[in-house]
Order: sequence, then C-alpha cells, then structure tokens
Amino acid sequence: MKNIVIIGAGGFGREVKTIIDALNKVEKTYNFIGYYDDGIEKGSSINGFPVLGNVNDLNASDDEMSVLLGVGDPTTKSKIVAALTNSFLNFPTLIHPSVQISNDDVTIGYGCIICAATIITCNIKIGQFVTLNLMCTVGHDTIIDDFSSFMPSVNISGEVHIQERVYVGTGAKIINQLTIGTATIVGAGAVVSRTLPEYCTAVGIPAKPIKFHNND
Repeated sequence: MKNIVIIGAGGFGREVKTIIDALNKVEKTYNFIGYYDDGIEKGSSINGFPVLGNVNDLNASDDEMSVLLGVGDPTTKSKIVAALTNSFLNFPTLIHPSVQISNDDVTIGYGCIICAATIITCNIKIGQFVTLNLMCTVGHDTIIDDFSSFMPSVNISGEVHIQERVYVGTGAKIINQLTIGTATIVGAGAVVSRTLPEYCTAVGIPAKPIKFHNND
C-alpha cells in the first residue's frame, strides 16, 4: 500500500479522504497518513487522523509520499503546487469507483480529483490538478486545462474549452461549443450560453460578467 496524505483539512479535504476509503474497499491501495494544512495547528486531529504540519513540513519530509490536493480554489491549488519542492512527492489522480469514464480517447492528467457519480464521455482531455466534484458531467470533445475546479452537479456540454484555473459553482451549466477564459469564476446555478472572457466573474441565466479581476 502507498502512503498518502491530503493537503487541506477543510470540508473538501475530508471528502477526498472518503474517496480513498471507497477505493480501498475495492482494492487495498493507499495507507492514509494524515493531513497537511497551513491554517490548522500541527498535532491536531481531524476525524481521528493527525494534522502533520504545513507545506514547509511536507517539503522537509524524506519519505516517498503520494499527495492529494483537498482544496477547491484553483489559484490556491496552483500556488500550493508551485511551493512544493520535495522530490520525494508524487501526485496520483484519485477517481471514485462509481465514476463512469468512456474508453474512447479520454486522457486525464496527474493530481486530479474526480468525485462520486461523475460521468466523463468520449474524446475528452483533462489536464493536471483538475477537480470534478460530485455528480458532474463532461460532454464529448471537451478540453479542461490545469487547476480548474467544478463544484457538485456541474454539467459541461460537448466541444467546450475550459482554460486553466477556472472555477465553476454548484449546479452551473455550460452550453456546447463555448470557451471559458483563464481564471474566470462562474457562479452557482449559472447557465453559460456564450463564451466568457478571462479573469471575470459571471453569474445568472444567461451568465454575464459582473466584474473583472486578476488572480495571477
């Protein structure tokens, strides 16, 4: 069994731990060691498992370790990965056993988290450190770039290009043949029916930008 830890001991980090448990019920694969979190005191206990320290402590470890990002915010994910300099670390992709993935030309990068009841169809490219939360759907010929995050029940239609560090809120729907620009935020329940520019927050039905920002 491979030793594995989660960065982030908040709600989503604890949910990621349940995916490890589900995978281990099918086949004993991972030995969960504990959490790393910059905002929680080292030595604390989360559901009976220790908080082992912060990112600096993880960088100082000389043990081979698999690492998962239990963090939803795309920019935070990218900053954490940039701060991890330990060559002993590796970043598996974690896929809940209930996820449905086509055998037809689907590629998924490392460091992704794909939660229960998600459906991924055909001819799809998913980058690195992408999060697909509970019950998402991804349609044909879609491209999702690195660090993007999708909250529960997001529906992505076919031929969509989602650029890096996009955040899509719970229950949002993205119509086919659209692009969502880098670091854009789509509000919960929004319906995206036209291409969205980069670095904006878009809400509503249909989704419209209400402000612009810079997450770099």
